[in-house]
Amino acid sequence: MKNTLLLLFALFSLSGFGQTKGQRVQIEPINFSKVKITDSFWEPRLKNHAASILSTCISQIESQTGRIANFVNAGKRSGKHSGIFYDDSDVYKALEGIAYTLINNPDPKLEKTADDWIDKIASAQLKDGYINTYYTLTGLDKRWTNMDKHEDYCAGHLIEAGVAYYQATGKTKLLGVSEKMIKHMMSIFGEGKRHWVPGHEEIELALVKLYNVTNNKRYLDFSKWLLEERGHEYGTTGGNGKWDVKYYQDVKPVEDLTDVSGHSVRAMYLFSGMADVQKMDEKAKYSKALNSLWDDVVSRNMYVTGGVGSSRENEGFTEDYDLPNQTAYCETCASVGMCYWNSRMNQSSGDSKYIDVLERSMYNAVLSGVSLSGTEFFYVNPLESKGDHHRKAWYGTACCPSQISRFMPSIGNYIYGQSDNAIWVNLYIGSTVNISIGKNNLELQEETNYPWNGDVKLIVKSLTFPLEKEIRFRIPAWCKKYSLSLNGKKINNPIVENGYAVLKKEWRKGDEIKISMDMPVEVVKADDRVKADIGKRAIQRGPLVYCMEEVDNKSNFDLETISKNTKFETTFNPSLLGGIMEIKTVADPKNVIKFIPYYSWDNRAESKMKVWIDYKE
Repeated sequence: MKNTLLLLFALFSLSGFGQTKGQRVQIEPINFSKVKITDSFWEPRLKNHAASILSTCISQIESQTGRIANFVNAGKRSGKHSGIFYDDSDVYKALEGIAYTLINNPDPKLEKTADDWIDKIASAQLKDGYINTYYTLTGLDKRWTNMDKHEDYCAGHLIEAGVAYYQATGKTKLLGVSEKMIKHMMSIFGEGKRHWVPGHEEIELALVKLYNVTNNKRYLDFSKWLLEERGHEYGTTGGNGKWDVKYYQDVKPVEDLTDVSGHSVRAMYLFSGMADVQKMDEKAKYSKALNSLWDDVVSRNMYVTGGVGSSRENEGFTEDYDLPNQTAYCETCASVGMCYWNSRMNQSSGDSKYIDVLERSMYNAVLSGVSLSGTEFFYVNPLESKGDHHRKAWYGTACCPSQISRFMPSIGNYIYGQSDNAIWVNLYIGSTVNISIGKNNLELQEETNYPWNGDVKLIVKSLTFPLEKEIRFRIPAWCKKYSLSLNGKKINNPIVENGYAVLKKEWRKGDEIKISMDMPVEVVKADDRVKADIGKRAIQRGPLVYCMEEVDNKSNFDLETISKNTKFETTFNPSLLGGIMEIKTVADPKNVIKFIPYYSWDNRAESKMKVWIDYKE
């Protein structure tokens, strides 16, 4: 049986962020508004998004949690604040999810809901531009006195919602609210003014989005200033009045960071912001740090599912190779953050290893964060359960449901990219995409039954006139054997650069590329330094990590083992868990072990679960 290493990504660190053959690469993702997803795996989930995920968030925000009521009260400058000081951010993230949904699925009723929310948000803004319902209703004299009270974090999500809604509808009201808030902040903080270190990073990447929409360089400069405030002992007040430099990623200046520390979601947002600023500002010196941080996270601190942050105590990182299974934290928000960060790393390097990690996180650690019905969510995503860990409709800290509400409708962002000389095919998701290349318009159609099998067809559906350009296909790290053909003719020894098969010709309408990737069952061995997984193995097929659930293995769930002689069979079961490829061991019928995709666990009866299975040498 072929073994692969859990932490195999350390082997693929020869090319780094911002470099491909010594040259800087700039890949622009094709916006999901240009992408129509059509496959049998993701299309039903996206349809279910508006009907279930988004509607659940809207219901909780409007009528069950007081989040919208906070804005109403703040608009009247009276009344009590309900909930936690960072709850405004859930409204903004859900608004972003609404905006993304409206782009590809216009809905007047949904748009009216958003407009009503935006009116209430605008009414809560003070004359000086400040907006935060917690401080407006509990005491404005204390605003900007505690770096961990998430004022800037909420402002960041406000910006992202404002940008998204403007792009979706052309309406500028929320965008204007966010600009006023940032101008308020810049009147207080900045060069020659007050120092400030955001306790929960997020605003840094949001400011770059605002810069991209407004072309106001002050926003980009402010983002860079906030990044470079770190590591100089400016952090003064955080949770319980203490400022833990490791927890807040304030150990040293960001350009000198080498090892990940602290809260996992904050770290992912910080690294994403650093990558954004590095891309926009050639004077930024973050590339070396980002490469070191990526190696540290992926090679020593990432679960096989792509989840990060092992500790409940700090919702984050501890020491290298500390990856317990039953107590794994793996916050859903952090896994989404891994997608954000790795997408950005790929855009400035053209290296497929970043998309390998993005795909691993997306299909496993992110997708497990929401039930198949779309109405319940995981905050924590362990790799083992005694049967007492279940999704909930909402949480007191509800960052994960609202995070899912904005990530799901935007997955089209990660499928395709475009650079000066190439079209990049990153993810294998059935879809059509329209790409403008000067005066030329290219329409591509991707057909596949991924992730259940590895056959993919890419067709040039239309083209204004012939186009000479590279098309680059990612060869996933999990793929050990594949074949590639162009217009029915097999390509022997294709050129492969940084994990992408490179095809270059004068493309014409009707051209057809096929890639067929073998997708056997893999038995995965963890690095020997991961104590929790000694004597165990995990099962993976293609991009999907599998697990055992007691409901499928009732007779001796805690006694089952596999060995190098274990053989597996795969069968697609359309009636199980929304349709999945089941994996079963080939053995005595009384000792068959059944595996299901990790993302699909806890969608049936209360049941034990484990990813890592005892292994007999």
